[in-house]
Amino acid sequence: MITNNDIMKKLRVALHLRDKDIIEILKLADFDISETELSAFFRREDHPNYRPCGDQLLRRFLDGLIVQYRGKRDPDEKV
Repeated sequence: MITNNDIMKKLRVALHLRDKDIIEILKLADFDISETELSAFFRREDHPNYRPCGDQLLRRFLDGLIVQYRGKRDPDEKV
């Protein structure tokens, strides 16, 4: 089964992102995280400092990617 951590790792590699890039993308979605907290998601599961990536973090990361690549949504725009 693929986890949120696996998705984050795959996106990080596919988009050639560094930790600072991911932190900036998360800031676009109004989510603050430190480099130390972020690195815990990219560790192996058997590492003592490993942390599972929650749905909210992954959702905010994807929201931030949307803002980065498409820009902020116009509030007057109809969906």
